[in-house]
Amino acid sequence: SFSILIHPRETLLNENHKDYKNLILSRLARDSARVNSLNIKLKLAINNIKKSDLHPTQTELQQEDLSTPVSSGISAGSGEYFTQLGIGQPAKPFYMVLDTGSDVNWIQCKPCSDCYQQSDPIYDPTSSSTYESLTCETQQCQQLDTSACRDGKCLYQVAYGDGSFTVGEYITETVSFGGSGSLNRVAIGCGHDNEGLFVGAAGLLGLGGGSLSLTSQIKATSFSYCLVDRNSAKSSTLDINSVQPSDSVTAKLIKNQKVDTFYFMDLTGISVGGQLISIPPQVFAADGSGNGGIIIDSGTAITRLQTQAYNSLRDSFKKLTQNLRSAEGFALFDTCYDLSNLQSVRVPTVSFHFSENKVWNLPAKNYLIPVDTAGTFCFAFAPTPSSLSIIGNVQQQGTRVSIDLVNSLIGFSPNKC
Repeated sequence: SFSILIHPRETLLNENHKDYKNLILSRLARDSARVNSLNIKLKLAINNIKKSDLHPTQTELQQEDLSTPVSSGISAGSGEYFTQLGIGQPAKPFYMVLDTGSDVNWIQCKPCSDCYQQSDPIYDPTSSSTYESLTCETQQCQQLDTSACRDGKCLYQVAYGDGSFTVGEYITETVSFGGSGSLNRVAIGCGHDNEGLFVGAAGLLGLGGGSLSLTSQIKATSFSYCLVDRNSAKSSTLDINSVQPSDSVTAKLIKNQKVDTFYFMDLTGISVGGQLISIPPQVFAADGSGNGGIIIDSGTAITRLQTQAYNSLRDSFKKLTQNLRSAEGFALFDTCYDLSNLQSVRVPTVSFHFSENKVWNLPAKNYLIPVDTAGTFCFAFAPTPSSLSIIGNVQQQGTRVSIDLVNSLIGFSPNKC
């Protein structure tokens, strides 16, 4: 088993926001782009849009007919949580964005035709003895959504929903996990042209359910992660092949035949103050064509629910918080409170329900969050016009999320960072 540290974005990137309110606004803008990219990815998969139907991104590789399905991933200004991996032999450390909504691992590579600013020096293939090109007929190359051939070498491209993309050579390299061991011949993208709003991280660590994610390539039986509060300076861990904590609240993972990247789960209901709210169960289930359902995602911040479900949740919460002074809405939040003169506040519990009467109770700080330093707090859920619901990382903070790939289960263990 392997274990590596996870750091929240703000510990690595000093973005010099004017104040806390502006920091939150920039997070929420990134979040909307992220949700958009997940929805585009699902839509393309459901409609069986072939890569040849999409226009190639205008890059110097255009003559190779590289076209672009959109995958989720670092939308708008890089990810929210980073982890450090060693790449190459001798191993050099690189910060990568942790992403359960993407499969292809990649890092920026010399020589750059276009590289963005990152905190580590850019990876140089010539300084590693274990760098190997992949040929076009290899299984890994065939499994890419978008690939092309040049001089017998496999090229890859990944495009994200906000127009960011990475293009380069698909290679294998040795990947090291701090002091807990290393793996040889892991397929990663060596990105020579990386454009858009990435910034900070050297690349992306894909932990999705597709065949090219790190966990799939190494045939991991399970992995778990814990995301600390984003305003804290602490770190937590990503553990691969680890045992699920015994106090986990578990739910079934559901396969969506159209898109294997996302982790769909079996949510049966939501309660407020101990009372289940009235949401038809089919709201959280994918239909026969792959539409709908609810996924867990490390890269989305705020949980998105279908409008009907969101309205029921919000109305139930408001009914039980009439004693609190309300405040104006903020960005995508329509339910906010002025808690400026209060030392402590009692709010109704919000819980997710799964089959077999399993219940995951959220701590209050995971659904009532500060949006400025003046005491304004908002209810941290939002509606989505699409049919896809997403459990985001604000709701996951402080909880160890364990994915059991053998038994198709997802577990939630509070306070296990």
